[in-house]
Amino acid sequence: MTIDVRPATDFEDVRAVLGPKSPGANVCWCLSYRIPSKLNKELRGPARGDYVGELCGADPPPGVLAYEGDEAVGWAAVAPRSDTAFARNRKIPHVDDLPVWSLWCVRVRPGHRKQGISHALIAGAVDFARARGAPAIEAYPLDNGDAKVDLTMAYAGLRKNFERAGFTCAAPTTSVLAGHPRILMRLDLR
Repeated sequence: MTIDVRPATDFEDVRAVLGPKSPGANVCWCLSYRIPSKLNKELRGPARGDYVGELCGADPPPGVLAYEGDEAVGWAAVAPRSDTAFARNRKIPHVDDLPVWSLWCVRVRPGHRKQGISHALIAGAVDFARARGAPAIEAYPLDNGDAKVDLTMAYAGLRKNFERAGFTCAAPTTSVLAGHPRILMRLDLR
């Protein structure tokens, strides 16, 4: 199986990975950390997808997609930290003043898990940020040890997967997700 990771410029492929089964549903669409809280609460149902559709046409696009052949099988959200809620998050510290990029969501479609796609997505997000001049990339995964993580909350990623990709722990955080602490991990791209 060959996995190809590309910028998320095709909205229909993003919809296949992130979109709801019912068009009117209020799913995250990976907007919670990307846009201000007030706007996140105002966007309802199809308006959320419409907003993501606009992001797919922006430069840079909102993240990367993993493909198995022509099928989109995974997603990773990656953007300059200054363009996300992590720029103002009080629970996740800033370790310096570098204009780092954030990688905060890794999602693999059901039926495609346990095939290394999350590893390909992390590597693809790193390449995406590096190609756009990022001096470093950060992630805020769960530090779950060997504890099982509910799949709906595993979007933040797991520490061991980021370590495998060369990230190192840069700082503890006071953020907790699904009962697990999150840590700030970083990879220097210079």
